[in-house]
Amino acid sequence: MSWFQRPSPVAEADPSEAADALAGGEAILVDVRDPHEWAAGHAVGARHLPLPFLASRATELPAGSTVYVICASGHRSRTATEMLSRAGFRAFNVRGGTIAWMRAGLPMARD
Repeated sequence: MSWFQRPSPVAEADPSEAADALAGGEAILVDVRDPHEWAAGHAVGARHLPLPFLASRATELPAGSTVYVICASGHRSRTATEMLSRAGFRAFNVRGGTIAWMRAGLPMARD
């Protein structure tokens, strides 16, 4: 890809769509934020795989699973979604990230 080409679009989902898939046991929610962000509050049921370690830890996810990826606002999770898609996962970026998750009134937890 040359410098002037737009990156390929990634699949996206609203927080409520991700929460429904997670509650139905149809998917995994992966939070790619830094440890201090995770400790301050994260979506209930999420797995913590910080973006810098995602490539080396993606094997912790069931092969071929559906994965919703979340960060603070949706930027890091977009990168992670692209990575997981290339690795064979059905991956979706959670639009708006944890900020949108909280605004939707979805459950949060703290460590």
